[in-house]
Amino acid sequence: MKTVIIHGQSHEGSTCHIARMLAKKIGGELKEFFLPRDFGQFCLGCTTCFVKDEFKCPHYKSIKPITDALDEADIIILASPVYVYHATGAMKALLDHYGYRWMVHRPDERMFSKQAVCISTAAGAGLRSTNKDMADSAFFWGCARVYKLGVAVSAAEWESVKEKKKASVEKKTDKLAARLKGQCGKVKPGLKTKGFFAIMRMMQKNGWNEADMNYWKEKGWLDKKKPW
Repeated sequence: MKTVIIHGQSHEGSTCHIARMLAKKIGGELKEFFLPRDFGQFCLGCTTCFVKDEFKCPHYKSIKPITDALDEADIIILASPVYVYHATGAMKALLDHYGYRWMVHRPDERMFSKQAVCISTAAGAGLRSTNKDMADSAFFWGCARVYKLGVAVSAAEWESVKEKKKASVEKKTDKLAARLKGQCGKVKPGLKTKGFFAIMRMMQKNGWNEADMNYWKEKGWLDKKKPW
């Protein structure tokens, strides 16, 4: 079992601690990336990945280690503290580079058998909107299951978090880890994902983007073949 954690910041605070806690309980091989330390480029909005291909993205080489890790992983953990009610700018900058992988364009078929977890922490509010920032990408990539874990730690650092809160996090990660391990290797997309894929199939048949249409045609997805 392979897990990858994408940390939306470069320091090891409460969010990092909880993400690692979950990964340890899942077990298996783990890879971690810290943003913007391991990747800090902003999308240029050149649309090259959409209308041509992702290999011509100006940042293709620098983002490739993260892309490879996402493709190889069974479980993807996206972790970000709340920054003004949303995910960090570094996390958003990374996710912007994968717009071409959304189902509306050219999703990677491996994503349809993966599970994703979005983790956020805050001293107070903003957990839901922050997790949504990350969960939107995980869903539209095609991940079969997307879980959200938001924790209001009421502290600036993990060492200051109350023991009762830490115990609650332990229980939640125990339960989530068991579910992830139980579903690994046999998880299938839900009705929402399948429905959205079907809508995208109809759109691609009209050929509104040549690069996307050719991709779907080569995969056989314009006929009856499906990526799961």
